[in-house]
This record gives sequence, structure tokens and C-alpha cells, in this order.
Amino acid sequence: MAFPTAVNSQITDAVTQVNTKVLGDTPAVAMGNLMLASSQALANTAQRSALSQKFSMSPIAQGVSSLYRIDTASTGIATRRILNRG
Repeated sequence: MAFPTAVNSQITDAVTQVNTKVLGDTPAVAMGNLMLASSQALANTAQRSALSQKFSMSPIAQGVSSLYRIDTASTGIATRRILNRG
């Protein structure tokens, strides 16, 4: 005991232990908050990425779409010309 006080020594010991516990827990709480914020940011990024993919056409989908946009008559004529050359 450092010096005599009007407060019970058990009370001062309890307050000291609580303060020590709070100081000891601070790094773990800080790392937990950092990991939580990082994981939420990554989840938001993945969600935005998936959403943007959903609403934009992939190169394969664009190619198939352009093939289907070609007029069937011109495709038939071109196919016949190709086959007749062989």
C-alpha cells in the first residue's frame, strides 16, 4: 500500500484491477475493430462487383448477342457461299 487513505484497500485494488484489465483489453479490441471494418469493406466491394457484373454484359454475352442480331437471311446467304466454294 503506497499511502494510507480513507478508502478501503479492497476498493482501490478492485479499481486498479479493472483499469489494468481495460488497458490490457485495448489492443485486442482495436484489432477486432480493425478486422471487422476490413471484412465489411471487402464484403461491400465484392457485393458491388457482383452487382456490376450482373448488370453489365460479359464479353461472351456480347458476342452471342451480336451473333443473334445478325439477320438470318444474310447469314444463310453467307453460309451458302462458303459451302459452295468448298
